[in-house]
Amino acid sequence: MKKLLAVLALGACAGVASAADVVGNPKAAPAKIEMCIGCHGIPGYKSAFPEVYQVPMIGGQSAKYIEAALHAYKKGDRKHPSMRGIAASLSDQDIADVAAYYSQQTAQNRK
Repeated sequence: MKKLLAVLALGACAGVASAADVVGNPKAAPAKIEMCIGCHGIPGYKSAFPEVYQVPMIGGQSAKYIEAALHAYKKGDRKHPSMRGIAASLSDQDIADVAAYYSQQTAQNRK
């Protein structure tokens, strides 16, 4: 009985994809980036919440970097309240799709 339970548990774990297993699809991102473009799509944009700072352009940035940043916001390792709220609403697939989309933009979109 213990062996059967162990086999069932391993089988269940094998069917679960981790964030590292998710492949981003840039074509699935346009409906997902609406929250991003209001800040990250405006050259020279400065945010006033929670403090005034230059919002980075993320077009052309590495997909791995964008994914890591969004996961860090989602876990609370990065503290910006707006980004934390946005990242918390994203699935691992959403994060991968958004990262794939922005990584395919040219670096000139990033200033």
